[in-house]
Amino acid sequence: MEIRLQKWLSQSGVASRRKAEELIRAGHVAVNGVTVTELGTRADTTCDTVTVKGQPCELISTKIYIALHKPKGVVTTVSDQFGRPTVMDYIPSGTPCYPVGRLDYETSGLIILTNDGDFAQRLTHPKHGATKTYVATVKGIPTRESLQSFRKGLMIDGQLTAPCEVEIVKKDQNAKLSIKIQEGRNRQVRKMCDAIGHAVVSLKRVEVGPVKLGSLGVGEWRYLTAAEKQSYKDVI
Repeated sequence: MEIRLQKWLSQSGVASRRKAEELIRAGHVAVNGVTVTELGTRADTTCDTVTVKGQPCELISTKIYIALHKPKGVVTTVSDQFGRPTVMDYIPSGTPCYPVGRLDYETSGLIILTNDGDFAQRLTHPKHGATKTYVATVKGIPTRESLQSFRKGLMIDGQLTAPCEVEIVKKDQNAKLSIKIQEGRNRQVRKMCDAIGHAVVSLKRVEVGPVKLGSLGVGEWRYLTAAEKQSYKDVI
């Protein structure tokens, strides 16, 4: 059976499909020893050999789904050119999976890792609208008007954000907010808080779709339950 190289790389746990496209364009992927740069290239799972940067890339039949509580100061990538810790440092060495989506360096909380390319695509594609819930402590107390503008959408990086949910769950000198969004733009929650004049002090993601962070400790991980995996298929 022939499949696209992007799917081959994602199902082998090397990279997400988006990252796989970058590897192909950069000339890091070869089929039967021949470097490939065309994204539409397909390979035969029964007889072809695929390598990434010279290393064999073997398809894995067992699907892996992991929930990790990412600490602050950790990058959401498989590797880092600057030697910073990555999410892969917190799961068993050699586990063939990759992080789905992003969680910025200074943000802690729930990240999903998998080697199921179709699952990752459904989770990250905007049309499926997987809700992500964050708890943000921000400087000061936002006004009712500020929160309403937050809900309707804010202009960040020259583009209006989609409507979302935000509520104050605790306040003293600063406010703790519960924020639910369906987009996944770079540092979106931080930029939205900046846009209403209340910079983020700390930020944690506590839910992705139907999966909750719950009592999972910082740096700890677990496999998704059968019910959670089914919930993703039902909801997303």
